[in-house]
Order: sequence, then C-alpha cells, then structure tokens
Amino acid sequence: MEQNADLIAKAVKGSLSIIDQDRERKIVEKRFGLDGHKETLEQIGETLSVTRERVRQLEKVILVRLRISAKDGKIPDLAAAEKLIIRNLAELGRAAQVKALAKKVFGEKATAADSAALTFLADISASLTIVAENDKYYSAIAISDVGDEKTIRAKVDEVVKIIKENKAPFTLDELDGKLNYEHPSQIAAIASISKQLASLDGLWGLTKWPSVNPKNIRDKIYVILKKKKEPMHFNDIAEAIADSNFKRKNVTTQAIHNELIKDPRFVLIGRGIYALDDWGYKKGTVSEIITDVLKHSDKLLTREEIVAEVMKSRKVKETTILLNLQNKKLFEKVDKNSFKLKEA
Repeated sequence: MEQNADLIAKAVKGSLSIIDQDRERKIVEKRFGLDGHKETLEQIGETLSVTRERVRQLEKVILVRLRISAKDGKIPDLAAAEKLIIRNLAELGRAAQVKALAKKVFGEKATAADSAALTFLADISASLTIVAENDKYYSAIAISDVGDEKTIRAKVDEVVKIIKENKAPFTLDELDGKLNYEHPSQIAAIASISKQLASLDGLWGLTKWPSVNPKNIRDKIYVILKKKKEPMHFNDIAEAIADSNFKRKNVTTQAIHNELIKDPRFVLIGRGIYALDDWGYKKGTVSEIITDVLKHSDKLLTREEIVAEVMKSRKVKETTILLNLQNKKLFEKVDKNSFKLKEA
C-alpha cells in the first residue's frame, strides 16, 4: 500500500507542477481537497480576494490545460498512476465509489486526502470517468470505456428502475438475467454508485427497505428471522446480530428482547422463542390457541389431536398444553378423551 501511496503522490505532484502560478495551484488544491479539506468557490474566492465566478473560470481553464497535458503524456508519473487505478477498478467491477476505491488502493485507513488525490487524477485522465456526487449518486470513478458520466448515471438508473418495479430485493444473479453485462460484479459496481440502493448478504434493494438496509433494532431482528426461516430464541437472535454484516450491531440482549415484545411482527411462541407473524403465527396464550383450535374444528378433538395442533404454532412442552386444557371455565370434557369449548 505504501508503494501505491507514493505513486499516487508523485502523479499528483507532477500534475501540480504543470501549473505555473501559485494562485492557480491553490485553487486546484482547495477545490479537490488535496490536503483533506475541500473548499467551495466562495471560500477560495474570499481567501484569494477574487469573486466566486473568477475562481470557477480559473478552475475550468486550469483543468482543461491539465487534461491536454495528460493526453499528450506530459505529466510525470501520471501514466503509471492511471494503470494502478485502472487495475484496482477492474478488480472492483470497473467502477466504484471513490471511498471504496481509496480503500482498495491505500488500505482501510484511507483518508479524505487520499480520495481527493484519486478524484483529481481521474478528472484529468482520459482513461477514467468521474461521476460527481449529488442527491442520487455517490462520488465515483470508472474506467472510461464504461461510459461518460451521463452514460454511467443512466446505467445506475436502469438498475434502480428494475429493482423498484420488482418491489423486492434481487440477487446479483437475478439482476444479471435482466441486464447485459459481462459479469455480475459489474452490476454490483454500477449499483453501488446509487444512493437509492443498498445491499446486504447478497441482496440488492432500495435503501428504504429494511431487508437490505435495517436502520433500527426491530428491522435487524426481522432480517435475522427472515434469513433463518424458523423461530429463534432472543439470545440466539442477539448472537446472530453480533455476527451479522450490519453497520451497527452493538446492541444488548435486553434491548432486543424489549423490541421483540413491542413489535407486532414478532410472535412469542415459547419461552423466549419468537417467530414472524407473516409465517402464519398468531399472538395469544396457550389457552387462547387451544380455544382457536377447537373453535375452527368441525368435530370433537381428542387430547392428542389438540396437542398436535397447538404444537404447530407453539414451542411449549406437552404438559403445558395439557395443564391449560384442564381449565374447566374454558374447556369441557365430553368423554374420556374428547374436548369442546365450554358453552356460555
């Protein structure tokens, strides 16, 4: 990583050396945040005692000059830096958020200045395309043959549209079946540029969908249970969250238990064991479940049949069911082994 950092630094220094005037050099440094602190046109104008519009004009002229010099091969070390950036982008799917690319090139401790250096070099390089950040897109860099900024944004919008129309998350393989890309990794690269999309455990969906972007404890519990596809004890749910890929997973077992109790999506079906209501489970005590079973039966049920039916929706001991069945205010024994609801 040190070697990469040295090469990028040399390319940035070589690019800035093309700029003759100190004032123009400062404009570039501050506009891109090459020192780690990006400034607006107004802020730079105040520092240099010129108007915002004058800063914008100078920036435009400087960048045009740098792009021409880059194209003519007159910037020291730029070609080698381009190769490094392109190689890393190829491994990321040919496009990437600037922050993701910076981590790939510089390591996990990549700084804002590192991201700025990559953005600056990509901006003046004919081999790379910059996607500027706004409300819909993250700041990103792509290999130029992926397309210009307008084309890349259109590709991003296409993925967003397909996911929106599906109204449920897609795997990359499923998206690959609907899009024309050489490899699913390229779809992931394009999708990662969108601020409207998020991914979790191989699924891509809208950021507002808890299944791919759980923002609170309740949503995280839901995702864990949905993935497990069977009831879980709250202690096991806590462990699963701790082992997950969630951005924030430092939650207490007590907090999880509290949310399980509050949220109607979760149904207590045994001592500390919870299921999802959309699996067909209903809230209620064991007595209430027995009542429901008898109410919907068109015949008398034996003790064994009642136990079997209750066990389909509750993880409790058989003795617990039998104990509740002895409630003479609710249930009436018809013969040696058959029961019905107590008549009012």
